[in-house]
Amino acid sequence: MRLTVIGCGHLGATHAACMAAIGHDVLGVEIDEDRADLLNSGRAWFLEPGLDALLTRHTQNGKLRFTTSFAEAAAFATVHFLAVGTPSLPGGDGYDLSQVAGAIAALAPHLTTPAVVIGKSTVPPGTTGYLARELRESAPAGDAVEVAWNPEFLREGHAVADTLRPDRIVVGVPSMAAEATVRELYRPLTEAGVPLMVTDEVTSELVKGAANAFLAMKVSFINAMSDVCRGTGANVAVLADALGMDQRIGRPFLTAGLGYGGGCLPKDVRGLAAFATSTGAKGAADLLSVVDGINSARREQVVDLVRGLLGELSDKRIALWGAAFKPGTDDVRDSPGLDVADRLARLGAEVVVYDPQATGNALVTFPHLRYGDSAVAAACQADAVLVTTAWPEFAAMDTAATTSAVRDRLLIDACQATKPSLWRAAGWTVAAPFPTPDYPERSPVTSDTASGSRQAG
Repeated sequence: MRLTVIGCGHLGATHAACMAAIGHDVLGVEIDEDRADLLNSGRAWFLEPGLDALLTRHTQNGKLRFTTSFAEAAAFATVHFLAVGTPSLPGGDGYDLSQVAGAIAALAPHLTTPAVVIGKSTVPPGTTGYLARELRESAPAGDAVEVAWNPEFLREGHAVADTLRPDRIVVGVPSMAAEATVRELYRPLTEAGVPLMVTDEVTSELVKGAANAFLAMKVSFINAMSDVCRGTGANVAVLADALGMDQRIGRPFLTAGLGYGGGCLPKDVRGLAAFATSTGAKGAADLLSVVDGINSARREQVVDLVRGLLGELSDKRIALWGAAFKPGTDDVRDSPGLDVADRLARLGAEVVVYDPQATGNALVTFPHLRYGDSAVAAACQADAVLVTTAWPEFAAMDTAATTSAVRDRLLIDACQATKPSLWRAAGWTVAAPFPTPDYPERSPVTSDTASGSRQAG
């Protein structure tokens, strides 16, 4: 089939490349000319494993190309995926749908024949109906333009695999004709065994936000349990393993640490809470507010731990390993690590950040922080090394090289990224905001430890 993908950021570029990979002819619409040119050269401007290879292959074989023209898109196909961004509104009270509205306004005048617009962006329930009304009024084809909703469930760092081998495909359709179009689009995947769920538009809009809110709830739950473990002497890592063996619960997202970040979970928790409030669903709104509050508090807990171990921060240098909100991406949106770095810097510490992939994006967002070219370079003359993203590189760090660089051998692992026994064997104190046998509770700083005579824990 011939189709377009409007909005070629992380979601859209991946979806366009994967639709070409399963056999469709795809035209991506990206209004930023420089980004469109880069995509046509076979490269994305963000890190996503496997994506550049797909872009290169299918731009070269003619199955995929990119344009800035909505007129060209309307002339190319009658199926249009909508994959523009829906960031949080200021204050987090819902989704900013301005890019969605802008894309529909730009496309509508060119829709002179029957067409199906299939939304993939994360939106509040009711958006599909609103857009359908807009298109009926503004598109020359009028009622012959239908709107369906097909939410994405991509994980950054795994987006290609999640598109080509998803757990499920969910689509809300307004008619049997639109359903037939969607079934044909995804036939290569459904024939390979991927389940396709067809539902109404409102349910399909709600699925994505609800899924992310549930995952966020698991993260906040295990972090709340880590506080209980601190007060009882229990082992939160073993607790998580035991819970994860229950098939009704599952182990993923039950890792105590610094909490979630990125462009999806925080936005969707707050967006769904705002929508729940607007519909009078107080229980859901209160629950999601608690989930968000627990997550936000983890960052201040880490700052308090650092202050408890180092004391006055105005004369301290801290190496912070990890700027991306999670490993496998260069995305720093709502990065817990960078938020902690910023808080420590505002308390007077000199913070030197290193990340294997996200340093460039971090520098744009937090230009007042310092950055190192390597983990060891960032640790030069540091009073503490704080790990905030669980990159494999940090688990495999050369303890001897790091030891020779630092001023004081204190490792604070906020995300269970390292192997504490290796660091302790090298004479380091290891601390964490979650007490386990690997990361025992640390005593607050004393005059002896403040002077550098800290014993390895």
